[in-house]
Amino acid sequence: MEETRILLADDHRIFLEGLKNLLEEHFEIIGMAENGRDLIEKVHQHRPDIVVTDISMPELNGIEATVQIKKIDPDVKVILLTMHGDVTYATRGFEVGASAYVMKQAAADELFSAIREAIRGRTFVTPMIAGDLIKSYRDGRGIRPGDIHAKLTPRQREVLQLLAEGFSSKEVADKLNISARTVEFHKYKMMEELNLGTSAELIHYAIKHGIISI
Repeated sequence: MEETRILLADDHRIFLEGLKNLLEEHFEIIGMAENGRDLIEKVHQHRPDIVVTDISMPELNGIEATVQIKKIDPDVKVILLTMHGDVTYATRGFEVGASAYVMKQAAADELFSAIREAIRGRTFVTPMIAGDLIKSYRDGRGIRPGDIHAKLTPRQREVLQLLAEGFSSKEVADKLNISARTVEFHKYKMMEELNLGTSAELIHYAIKHGIISI
């Protein structure tokens, strides 16, 4: 049986190295990424079986990265390994195709369980939030029409994260291979759609809705 090929992503190098050391005795670690854009490039290059990624990633957060990964190859299993215990993040993660949601403060056995379940094509959620997640679905508190993810396009959310992280319109344009004018167009369309008056309000909105983390 072929060894499961795993790609790791986290913006904390020490944690990333520790994760590699933890998993490499049991799985083939084919690469590591320290931001969301690098993660997408490495998925293109290596076509892993499983991606283990943090949610709070610079340049492209883990949830938006999951959206793009599933477009590249729907068979890649994504495990979200995060500090976020809010079921809103888990709900969104599963909505876009993640296979598992694991808390960083959990025991290592939980991550191994998540990987095994993902390999089998099953879904895994940390027991820490499982009850709240089930209640959320029962109460119909999933992704609502007023949610930022319903209001903005994937490209707009990419632009918003980069702008909120302090990149200029030109820098955002270079990263996304679009023109600075297009970046500005997206910016003002978002402000119009979200009924916001200033760039500062737009950045605050990105922080409030988990597009970036402080």
